[in-house]
Order: sequence, then C-alpha cells, then structure tokens
Amino acid sequence: MPFPLPLLSLQPATLFFTPKAFVFLSRSSITMSVQSDAINPSSQNALQTSQNYPVPLSPPLPPISKHIELARAMSASSKSSLFSLSRDDVVFEDQWLIVVNKPQGVYCENVLESVPQLLCDSAESVAGTPANQLELHLANRLDRDTSGLMVITKSHKVASKLVKAFTDHKISKTYIARCIGSAPTWERITLKSGHGRSKFGAWRVYAASDVGRTLPGGSMVRDMETSFEVLSINGQGSLKEPSEFKKDEANTVVVQEKAVIDKDTKKDEILVRACPRSGRTHQIRLHCQYLGISIRGDVKYEGVYEWKGRTYDGHELHAESLSFEHPVTGLPVMFQAAVPSWASQALQP
Repeated sequence: MPFPLPLLSLQPATLFFTPKAFVFLSRSSITMSVQSDAINPSSQNALQTSQNYPVPLSPPLPPISKHIELARAMSASSKSSLFSLSRDDVVFEDQWLIVVNKPQGVYCENVLESVPQLLCDSAESVAGTPANQLELHLANRLDRDTSGLMVITKSHKVASKLVKAFTDHKISKTYIARCIGSAPTWERITLKSGHGRSKFGAWRVYAASDVGRTLPGGSMVRDMETSFEVLSINGQGSLKEPSEFKKDEANTVVVQEKAVIDKDTKKDEILVRACPRSGRTHQIRLHCQYLGISIRGDVKYEGVYEWKGRTYDGHELHAESLSFEHPVTGLPVMFQAAVPSWASQALQP
C-alpha cells in the first residue's frame, strides 16, 4: 500500500541569484501523518482527555469564514501573480535594506519576488551591489490582507541581525485597525494572554496562566502582549503620530477567563492603534476579537463581512510604523507608511 502524500508547510523564503536569472526557493518542512489501524479511537479520546490540555478562551472559527477565506485566497493568488513593486511602494532604501508598503491582498513572497526587477529597472536604486548578486530576505511578514511596512534585506549577514532583532522584541511596531463593536470605555489598554493552536489547528487566545503548557498538536502556549489606544469612535477623534503612543501601565488586563461580550448592543466604528510587544501569528486580530471590537472584514475572528450595505474583501489592518536600530550603522531609524483610505475615512463623521 502506498504511503499518503506528505503535507508541506512553507517556511521563510529566500531569493538566490545567478548572473542571468534568479530562482525562487523556499525551505519546506515535510510532515507525514500516518494513522495506525491498531489504535482504538476511544482509547485516543481517553488519552487526550487525560492530558488535561489548556482550554482556549476565544471562540472557534465561524462556519462562514471557511468559504469566504477560500475565495479570498484564490483572489489573492491571482492578484499576487500579477503584482510588481513600483517606486511609489518604496518607503526607504539604502545599500543594506529596502522598506516597502505592501498593499492589501498580496502575499509577502510575491513582494519579495518583484524586488529584483524593481532594482534592475530603477535608476533611483541605491543597492550598491548588482541586483543579480543580492541575497534578498524577508525580515518580517504580514498576513495576506494586512497592508503596510515590510523590510527586505539585501544580504545574509544583515538578514540574520534584523531577524534576531524582531525575535528579541527590539523592534517597535504600530498598526492601525478599523474595528466594529461597542465603543470601549477605555482610552488605552494593554492585554496580556496566552497564544496557541487549538486541537483543530486554529489560532486562539489562552489564559496567561497557561503559558508554557502543552497543546494537543505538541506545541506550547506562548505569551502575547498588545497595547491599544482609541483614535476615533464614529468619526470623532484624530490620527495622532505613532511616536505619541504611550502605554498605560495602570490599565493592564491579564487574561484568565473568557471575555463577556454583549453582541446585541449598538455597534460603533472604532479606529485603534495597536502596539504588539510580541509577534505572534494573528496577534492583533485575536486581541481585538477578545476585546469585542473585531476588525472590520476579519471573518476569521468574528469581524463583520457586510457593513452598511457593503461587503469587504479583507480585514482592515495596516502596519503603520517600524522603529529599530539600523543593523549596520547602529543609528536609530523610524519608518512610517501612508495610511490607507479606510483609515482616513474612519476620521470623518
């Protein structure tokens, strides 16, 4: 009997160049799932129960999300295959790195693929090295439908330094999100919780006290922390500069139980700024859901798909700013991407 086909899980990508062309490669980790006929299903359930796994505090994925997410993924694949960077997308460039403003609905890998052509075509490039000799790496990633700042390094050495800076939480990041829910009673808040995959593979919020405990798939609950500030409610407010963001140490919520959300109350449009201390998958989206202000269009985490007669092709989350120590010069640098139209519209009554 032939073995079942392995499931591929794509890991961070790298571009390698030859003098005449470039080849897109990705490291793949291959996992094979083989089920033994000798194991009794009831015994498996008993074993899983005896493990006493942590219980997720955020709800499972809504049934509607599967169909919508599949349609969005197909649309993004088509859009991404035709995507090419322009000079208007470039926020900053020097001989070691390039910072770009990724549009919504485009995969990070396609942005990376389009960099060589941009550098070859542009008279404004300051690569310092011929494009066919660069070792391009993604220093950070954004979800498919998240727009905003991405950093691409031009050498292995610079990449390792910057990736380590991201991993060690030495890079300050801010995001803008347009949410729907009951107007918060807080102006600023910090949320500390656990983060991990449930037994069905979905990312969920866990209690802070569960950090370090093992989950059904063998992974562990990890910590995540996000600070939020309200910028506007129903158009009343202003878009402050990211540098003005201040964490409210006095208003910190350590998550230990499920949130109580009244889904029948009046729904408001809320523009928030988020500053994640950790960098967990879907972190801001999960914490917005927990606070009862899911991001508009984020059907995976209870965000509205239709609002005031309009349907949304993706969630409205934007990577607004990045601040860090330059990996080569050591000087502090701060990059900021122009806000998308939906953020500007949120400030209009």
